[in-house]
Amino acid sequence: MRTAPLLAALMMFAAAPALAQSCKDPSGFPAWLDGIRKEAAADGIGSKGLAALDGITYDQNTISHDRGQKVFKQSFEEFSGRMVNTFRINRGRALIKKYQAVFSKVEADTGVQAPVIASLWGLETDFGANIGNFQTIRSLATLSYDCRRPEKFHPELIDALRIVDQGDIPASEMHGAWAGELGQAQFMPSNYLKYAVDFDGDGRKDLLRSAPDVIASIARLLQAAGWQRGAGWEQGEPNFTVLQAWNNSELYRKTVALLATRIAGK
Repeated sequence: MRTAPLLAALMMFAAAPALAQSCKDPSGFPAWLDGIRKEAAADGIGSKGLAALDGITYDQNTISHDRGQKVFKQSFEEFSGRMVNTFRINRGRALIKKYQAVFSKVEADTGVQAPVIASLWGLETDFGANIGNFQTIRSLATLSYDCRRPEKFHPELIDALRIVDQGDIPASEMHGAWAGELGQAQFMPSNYLKYAVDFDGDGRKDLLRSAPDVIASIARLLQAAGWQRGAGWEQGEPNFTVLQAWNNSELYRKTVALLATRIAGK
């Protein structure tokens, strides 16, 4: 889902050259992109969003990453031993203190506790330090054109254009992981449209730079997935299964839960 610290540890990109090749001829990409432009316009995307397609070219680097992903077969002890570290624990606590009013208001509104939000924020991007540098529109267009999973990425491309069109992120600043995840919370564009929150009230749902927006948006996604107010998040407790809405991996969820517990000082 991301090239952030957690997914960088979950995946390795070591594809053989043959596996990194596209299953479609890149020469057909410009004509295909013209069709996307017409489709987006018919779907209500305005000139600002359509302009995000200008100059977009096929990205072989994105294809190489897509073909090269392999899940590490690690034990929870091995994985969490690296991911649940002193930096993330201390930084998570410091940010909860810094944004105490935001976290308190978000928890009152959604029921999602601050340590869980901080844990996801830290594991996804080290609290915004590693959001990725792939051009989102270019990556999503490439993956939509490719024959491997167009049904997954085609709607995400249209949603990314919609985000640009509504003014939340300029196309020039829309960058993140190779598979299209955006911002400090690494939301796919569809989740950005569903759950991103303009908490700081500046008129933009800015998950690239606004910590209050990031905090509130993470909580909103978990709330929508059924987060139970006041319930625990460890394995066997009610909210552990809710974390599945974020990522289906049990290894991931156990690591999120452990880091949250350490941040909470338990």
